[in-house]
Amino acid sequence: MKAAVLEAYEAPLAIRGFDSYEADPDGVVARIDACGVCRSDWHGWVGSWEWFDFKPPLGHVLGHEPSGTVIDVGENVETVVEGDHIAIPFNFACGHCGQCRNGYENLCANQLGLGFQEGAPGAFAEEVPVPNADTNAVRLPEGVDPVEVAGMGCRFMTAYRGMAHKADVSRGEYVVVFGLGGIGLSAVHVADALGGNVIGVDLMDEKLSMAEELGAIETVDASAVTDPAAAVRSITDGGAHVSLDALGIEETCRSAIRSLRTRGRHVQIGLTSKEQYGFNSLPTDAIVMNEIQIHGSSGLPPAKYEEMFRMIEHDQIDPGAVVTDRIGLEDVSDELEAMTNYGTVGIPVVSEFA
Repeated sequence: MKAAVLEAYEAPLAIRGFDSYEADPDGVVARIDACGVCRSDWHGWVGSWEWFDFKPPLGHVLGHEPSGTVIDVGENVETVVEGDHIAIPFNFACGHCGQCRNGYENLCANQLGLGFQEGAPGAFAEEVPVPNADTNAVRLPEGVDPVEVAGMGCRFMTAYRGMAHKADVSRGEYVVVFGLGGIGLSAVHVADALGGNVIGVDLMDEKLSMAEELGAIETVDASAVTDPAAAVRSITDGGAHVSLDALGIEETCRSAIRSLRTRGRHVQIGLTSKEQYGFNSLPTDAIVMNEIQIHGSSGLPPAKYEEMFRMIEHDQIDPGAVVTDRIGLEDVSDELEAMTNYGTVGIPVVSEFA
């Protein structure tokens, strides 16, 4: 099989041949049907995230947003069979720790980061091994396009959990999303489906236009206003009920919180890069005086995927609406390079591996 390998940080990935995988007794091997290229891959590609042990080692295969078809099944696996189409979460869970037993497999104490950590080779490849498949291999409904749901393993389901579970967006509430990359655009789409009145904030006209196509009632060009948070407060007559920072830089994090009204809820999904090394300064006094709620959101427990599948089935959400390009394995490096200057729009998906 072929795979894209990280041989040096911030250098083109090497396309190399490997032996095919064999399923361990509790796992499966999936042939990759599609894999999204995410800004999280960019963080790994530049060598970030050592502060929480997600800096991929050199020689590692990147890629963490796959959908696939099961081609080899371990003898102990009960929930999927050969030929099943599956979604694969980016955090591989053990299935037996305290977090897993309580329904928080996304926060597993023994998690392995697909495409980031030793023991979890990634999905910019023709195949990927999936450990503990009864937990980590999620069967897709009939008729779902595997390319359209490739982003579901990370960006789309992370945005879904942030909007539906952490912020608990209600009909008629104002929701502001700062940073309209893959997660931000997914969040716009999900929040709109939940009945929110969504405002998108970014610097790029293309991303602002796409946010409107996905349901945003208004957008704010952050390069055209002195204070994006003040612009949001004006649009929402006093502040949004919910804010999301989908990027993770200090400016968007602070502005998102400052966009809220009293007792607003902030959701943080964007992670920091090497410049911040895990920390952003926050408007602490405003958080205290206005009783702002702060929620972190990372992934989605596999058992909750069924919620998204039902919404897809009834045409309430469409993960494919955020997919903008279908590319080949050899094009991944160009997409990662473009992300350095925020040059990608929506979710590019690898669908050609030969």
